[in-house]
Amino acid sequence: MNKIRVEILGLSTSTSSGGAYALILREAEGPRRLPIIIGAFEAQAIALEIEGIKPPRPMTHDLLKDIVDTLGYNITEVTITELREGTFYARLSLDTAVSDEVDSRPSDAIALAVRYGVPIFVEEDVLAEAGFVPEGEEESTAVDADTYMEPRDQKIADLKEKLDEAINKEDYEAAARLRDEILRLESGG
Repeated sequence: MNKIRVEILGLSTSTSSGGAYALILREAEGPRRLPIIIGAFEAQAIALEIEGIKPPRPMTHDLLKDIVDTLGYNITEVTITELREGTFYARLSLDTAVSDEVDSRPSDAIALAVRYGVPIFVEEDVLAEAGFVPEGEEESTAVDADTYMEPRDQKIADLKEKLDEAINKEDYEAAARLRDEILRLESGG
C-alpha cells in the first residue's frame, strides 16, 4: 500500500451534517484535499490542541495520551486506511512489542496525532476515491493593511479573550464558535 502524507488544512462547520464539522486534510506534496466529517467533540479536541489551548482539566484525548505515555509507549504515526460505505477507518501505529497497530476512528486518531506531533497519512486508494483538487486554487489575496489591519487585530484580540473565558468555563461549544470566527478573521475573511 502507498501512503500519502497529509496535513490538517482546517476545520469548518458542515452545513449538510447538522452540527458536525468537516476536517480538511491537505496532501503535503500535492494539490489534493480530503474532507472528513467528524463530531463536534473531536473537532474541539483537535482545534484546542492545534491552537495550543489547554483546558483546565484534561479532555478524553489528553487522558488517553497520558495513559499511553504512562505505559511507556508512543504513537508514531496515524494512517487513514480505508473508506467503506461512506465511513473512513484509521489505524494508530504504536512502538509496542505486543501490537504495533490499533484500529481507530480517523477523528480520534488525528486528535492523538496532533498531541504527539506525529505524521498523518492517507492510503493512496482512499485519497484517490474521496479526495479532490480545488478548482482555481489561488493564493489568498492580501488584505489592505491601512484599511483593515488595526480594527481586525483588535477584534481578534477581543475574541481571543472571550475564547479563554469560554475555555475556563468549559463551554467548548462557545469556544469552538469563537475559534472559528478568529480563524476566519485571521485568514482575511
